[in-house]
Amino acid sequence: MIEIPESITIAKQLNDTVRGREIREVETEHTGHSFAWYHGDPAAYARQMEGRRIGTAAGIGSMVETELGEISFVVGDGTNIRYYAPGRKLPERYQMRITLEDESSLIYTVAMYGSLFLIDPDTYDNPYYLAAKAKPLPVTEEFDYEYFKKLREDVSGRNSVKEFLATKQRIPGLGNGVLQDILLEAGLHPKRKLNTLMEQDWKRMYESVKKILSQMLEAGGRNTEKDLFGNPGSYQTKLSKKTVKGPCPYCGNLIEKMNYLGGTVYFCPYCQE
Repeated sequence: MIEIPESITIAKQLNDTVRGREIREVETEHTGHSFAWYHGDPAAYARQMEGRRIGTAAGIGSMVETELGEISFVVGDGTNIRYYAPGRKLPERYQMRITLEDESSLIYTVAMYGSLFLIDPDTYDNPYYLAAKAKPLPVTEEFDYEYFKKLREDVSGRNSVKEFLATKQRIPGLGNGVLQDILLEAGLHPKRKLNTLMEQDWKRMYESVKKILSQMLEAGGRNTEKDLFGNPGSYQTKLSKKTVKGPCPYCGNLIEKMNYLGGTVYFCPYCQE
């Protein structure tokens, strides 16, 4: 799933690879998918997009937004984006295709669920989109400790650290995936209640958010996810499906997993209180 490191990485790759090229052909609903979501009528996408030039792409939380003049194409976290060079054989199954003037293509494939929204950014009022546009990313200077402390104002002490960091769009794009290594670095269990934290715990959590997300971004994303060209990121996850039941990198004890708040969490029972 696309989270902050992947959305920013893919946006940069789009800017380096296809920005400025004209869209020649658009195909939607190539392969039927019950949980591929469009904004408006997908049959109208071709008429609205063909002839336009690819503008600047930006990673906004767990979304990738690409400017197409006065409209934008926004892809959500469950949609994979792949670039296919001219002449390369396209996959048989995909939900959407954008073919450019040089015969290269952008292929969009939805896994479990995902969005492919063609919108007017001035009037689009989806709360997830608005939050992602308005709130600072943790890898920016605006996301300082004073801002982080303000995020604590609307949470209950009975909430867990996972609820605080990865729900309610408090930090758009910080989801269950990147959460794992952040909490390991901070030495906090996903179920740890906020009312048990001391100020030094909050500071450690904040520093971990900044540090781990910056490392993931510098490495071009996580090794559990793929970029625009289908290559996995170079950040080696410490807690993920790739490391469960293996040794903790800090203490050597076995990494465990459990289901919590609608997703699988991984943790070291010794390093994370």
